[in-house]
Amino acid sequence: MFEIGDYVINANNGICKVEDKVHLDLPMSDKKKLYYLIVPIKEQGTKLYIPVDSEKQRIRKAMDETQALEVIDEIPRIDAVWIPNDKQREQKYKEAIFSCEPKQLVGILKCVYLRNQQRNAEGKKNTTIDERYFKLAENNLYSELAFAMHKDKDEMRQMITDRFRAKES
Repeated sequence: MFEIGDYVINANNGICKVEDKVHLDLPMSDKKKLYYLIVPIKEQGTKLYIPVDSEKQRIRKAMDETQALEVIDEIPRIDAVWIPNDKQREQKYKEAIFSCEPKQLVGILKCVYLRNQQRNAEGKKNTTIDERYFKLAENNLYSELAFAMHKDKDEMRQMITDRFRAKES
């Protein structure tokens, strides 16, 4: 259960703030049902209503700085999501994006990176699907990590790159 003022991650809208808990006064709606009113921090004019009791909320509490550092430290140990079948791979990408889970996003990034290396070695172009989900996963992951660590996305990307270069030396 989230409290008013909490920051949450929504699969479609990124980082959002819980502004209120409300009952919707709409025709054909259950007036007793309670909803979170959440507002994406990047789209202040947008309001989203998510049932408090929904099992498919597709939201979770945003990471704090300690949790963000734990995810960053764990990146080398997270496995790539490797599925040879194109349709199954795209489905797995979608599931990972909608899970809002940072480790699954890292799995996508690693998979696409490895696939692109393999395809480039074979003289093939990167696929549109791989590029689309790589950008989504990268944006979602770096946005949340940057938010948790009070940095911007470019600083976050550089921090992670620097951290792993230092470990390789």
